[in-house]
Amino acid sequence: MKFLRLLPGLLFLVASCLRVTAHSAVESAPRTDASWKERHELLNRRATEAGPKARVVFIGDSITQGWEGAGREVWEQRFSRYNAVNLGIGGDRTQHVLWRLENGNLNTLKPAAVVLMIGTNNSNGDDNSVEQIAEGVSAILSKIRAALPETTVLLHPIFPRGENPNAQRGKINQVNQILQKRAEDRRIVWVDFGHRFMDDRGVISRDAMPDFLHLSPAGYKLWADALEPHLARILGDQTTPRATLSGDWILTIPGPNNEPVEVPMNLREENGRITGWVARGSDKRFDITDGKSGNDTVSWVIRRERASGGFMNYRMSGRFTGDRLSGKTETEMDGNSVSNEWSARRK
Repeated sequence: MKFLRLLPGLLFLVASCLRVTAHSAVESAPRTDASWKERHELLNRRATEAGPKARVVFIGDSITQGWEGAGREVWEQRFSRYNAVNLGIGGDRTQHVLWRLENGNLNTLKPAAVVLMIGTNNSNGDDNSVEQIAEGVSAILSKIRAALPETTVLLHPIFPRGENPNAQRGKINQVNQILQKRAEDRRIVWVDFGHRFMDDRGVISRDAMPDFLHLSPAGYKLWADALEPHLARILGDQTTPRATLSGDWILTIPGPNNEPVEVPMNLREENGRITGWVARGSDKRFDITDGKSGNDTVSWVIRRERASGGFMNYRMSGRFTGDRLSGKTETEMDGNSVSNEWSARRK
């Protein structure tokens, strides 16, 4: 009898706790704008069409959706062979992703890997606390795990934002510290590379994040570089690693009268960065700067001083196949740009 008299009070206490712990970041909800609804329906169709053929699925907000914009070329080079599906919607918060996953975005998908990065839009002002954002992301993880128990989730910390260290970054860092504990699950892998967007003072580079939030093509390349080793392991990608670019080459470029001219070139490749030089004559070498490499792509700049004053910039980009390089050079001179073909072979 005594217990029965206490029961209403206990129920009230439980209900009060539930009201305290319930919050917007974990309460599944759609957005009401028409463009969001259209995008959601597009993603449902995309998921249905891809079905079990999709080996990788990306889930997130505008930064993920941006693989279709600034990241399009990198996506085609790195992820198209996996029949990857992009389930990103700009402006989404954790509650919107929860609703999408409950309402068709996963449909017939059975991927080997899901790439998840979400939560930055929950971090604005007082919208959600650190604990609430972490709970929102955790709720998404739980929903993915329930729907796709055999899928490995590659969980990214929320990317840093704002040019310089700031309060919102501090809030995001605290969320990430909580989320990292979830990676102790054997099917959740923590993939942290946000520091690569910043210099040693914590300043975010415009080269990677032009608005200090969304990514440039270079930023998407950093993202792809971080993911590739994990995807290769999860998907059992047995593709033979390509040979290094490092070594001596013979570069063929057009001469003054467009006749082919061969010159020595030396390349050094390390962690996606290319350095080296191109020789001209027996006593001149021009340094290669801003060199970058992907799976089968290369780019760099050669700056040459002109005898009449000023400089000429050669922006070279191309592809790497076996022991051959080929591509185009955009030459800037006196405000004009001229395009030419180039090629190179190992020496």
